[in-house]
Amino acid sequence: MAEVRLDCMGEACPVPLLKTQKKLKELNKGDVLIVEIDHSCAMKNVPEWARKEGYPVELEEVDDGEWEVIIELNK
Repeated sequence: MAEVRLDCMGEACPVPLLKTQKKLKELNKGDVLIVEIDHSCAMKNVPEWARKEGYPVELEEVDDGEWEVIIELNK
């Protein structure tokens, strides 16, 4: 089980979502992807997409205007 960070700081939608989708394809079941974002649109879209795909998701504000989207690969 690996914990992988994906830096999407300073990137506007849809770039963080596209990078998240690509990175998830490279990971294995049991891995955790932490997407670092600072764009409010991505803060909404990335977790919403991941939940629709069936992944457990947590959203954590790590600083003012900076979030980590934690996605567990359960499949």
